[in-house]
Amino acid sequence: MLSAVNAGERIRELADQIVALRDAYYRGSPLVADAEYDAIEDELRALIESNPELTPDPNPLDQVGAPTVLHAPVRHSRPMLSLEKATKPEQVVAFFDRFPGQPVVVMPKLDGLSLALVYEEGRLARAVTRGDGTTGDDVTPLVRALVDGVPERVDAPGRVEVRGEAVMLRSTFAAYNIAHPDKPLINPRNAAAGTLRAKDPATVSERRLRFFAFDLDTSDADSAAADLGEGLRQLGLSGADMRLCADAEQAQAVITEIEAGRNDLDYDLDGAVLRLANRDAYRAAGTRSSSPRGALAFKFAAEEKTTVLADVVWDVGKTGKIAPVAHLEPVFVGGTTVTKATLANQEVIRARGIRIGDTVLVRRAGDVIPFVAGVLDESKRTGAEREIVPPTTCPSCAEPLTEQGNSRELFCTNVSCPAQTVRRLIHWASRAAADIEAVGPKWIERLAEAGLLENPSDFYTLTEAHLLEFDRIAEVSAARMIDSIATSRKVGLRRALIGLAIPMASEGTATRLCRAGFGSLEEIADAGEERLVAVEDIGPKVAASLTEHLTRLRPEIDRLREWGVSLDVREEDLPPVVAADAPLAGKTVVVTGAINDPRSGEKVPRPAFQRLCEKAGATIASSVSASTDLLITGADVGASKLAKAEKLEVEVIDAGEIWQQLIAAGLA
Repeated sequence: MLSAVNAGERIRELADQIVALRDAYYRGSPLVADAEYDAIEDELRALIESNPELTPDPNPLDQVGAPTVLHAPVRHSRPMLSLEKATKPEQVVAFFDRFPGQPVVVMPKLDGLSLALVYEEGRLARAVTRGDGTTGDDVTPLVRALVDGVPERVDAPGRVEVRGEAVMLRSTFAAYNIAHPDKPLINPRNAAAGTLRAKDPATVSERRLRFFAFDLDTSDADSAAADLGEGLRQLGLSGADMRLCADAEQAQAVITEIEAGRNDLDYDLDGAVLRLANRDAYRAAGTRSSSPRGALAFKFAAEEKTTVLADVVWDVGKTGKIAPVAHLEPVFVGGTTVTKATLANQEVIRARGIRIGDTVLVRRAGDVIPFVAGVLDESKRTGAEREIVPPTTCPSCAEPLTEQGNSRELFCTNVSCPAQTVRRLIHWASRAAADIEAVGPKWIERLAEAGLLENPSDFYTLTEAHLLEFDRIAEVSAARMIDSIATSRKVGLRRALIGLAIPMASEGTATRLCRAGFGSLEEIADAGEERLVAVEDIGPKVAASLTEHLTRLRPEIDRLREWGVSLDVREEDLPPVVAADAPLAGKTVVVTGAINDPRSGEKVPRPAFQRLCEKAGATIASSVSASTDLLITGADVGASKLAKAEKLEVEVIDAGEIWQQLIAAGLA
């Protein structure tokens, strides 16, 4: 317990820190990750509750949003407040107990920039950022030019105010960074904020944002439905997957579902929002000093943290690519302790100004490899930081490296490089290729070091006797490994082609070659570039790479055949035989969301469901476009595909209806 003097000093220190951190955050240059900022606020809040007489004036906890206005100032008709924070199920129960009998809508808490859209007599009059909660910036020209999901007109009289979040979709963020490797964006949230601070829309024209509504206020009580979601839909606005819940148990289930599926969505989120569904009840609940009583923010575990970049090691990949790997001081992020992260390539390192010894922002989403997004505060450098110097020779075989592409990626072209050999063997055994499940990467490394593995065909020369010579392996484990290798002999053309790790030849390339009528790996090797280019979506560079590498690998292909490995096309990889009276004949369809078999309730892999749709006559596409006929939706559908389907007037149909058609046609 701190003394009153120490508590007062700590309160003033934390208050000053929060003001500085908040200012940096809203200027687009955050100094700490969100979870660390929340911890600072929580500490200050606890100290003030224990020592109310020491409450600072002004109290930064009573202020919300950005402390400064960067564009023409506009005063909000009512304050744009922060939300009360919750992290435990008991807090969700308490929220429902405060409003007995009232339905609550639960929605993702988007990580973007809050906006207020004001319509007057049906026409968009202005768009205003949250600013400091009382006064924001007029960004109407930027919103009109750059933000999707904001209608110019709504069918409602009088004054209508819609509040929501402008976000940069993950797909937009990724596409922008690919197109601008010299000056990548650090994260979607900062990108959204920076976009709406631009002085000229033309300078940020490639940074499209998306608006999702979460609040509605009308001057005419009869102009919109009392239910929030229905009121927004009537005006042609969409929220981010609003779900109506009658009690705390339902709400907690939806929160858990949102968190579990957050990595499948096309936007960043850091929690879920609970809000009274009835707009009149929400208004009647009133507000506290800095938050509405009728809403609650349930925060998820942080997906980004700050840590120190201790070192950079250059890793050799299966195709010879030399990639920088960040070695970090251990940090818990995205549900796991992270000690390594990717740095992409030397151009990204240069563009982001990263040095060894810097405090960096590490981001991780689900099972995605963690990456270093950038340096948080260059002003705090001590001078002990070191430049990251790319190697000139291969870390494994010491052969000279070459640079390739606009990103100046480094490659080792020595096909006998030991590190490449091990990586290629690991890739051959991976699930996408031969799927030798029982022989993991560590064992492959040991077997390669012992001289037993050099090429994929060497897997099939192994015996239990070979394995039992190694320490710490029992007969049961050895037998399981040999059985797994034996099963992999059925690999087939498509997965064998994937397993050989030919540069520029993707899994999609392998699929297209199988469907184009190639029956074996040897047939592809002998085809010649002209015949390969005739296959849809295979260009000259891919064709040349296939021809060059399969010619070099011909002795290895022969050895695989000698050991009984199937390199012929499998029935499952051939073009589907379309059923008579196919229910989806002539339809181009996109499948999104989790697909469950209605007969068993079990989850069905999306490729398997897509294969059934193809047998029903459909052509499968990966993204919604003007040529799409149907968007088939399973569970946990992201908003982006639905929004695009709505914009392009593509029919949306539930996967359950398609299942009924498949079953009726005898296809499932």
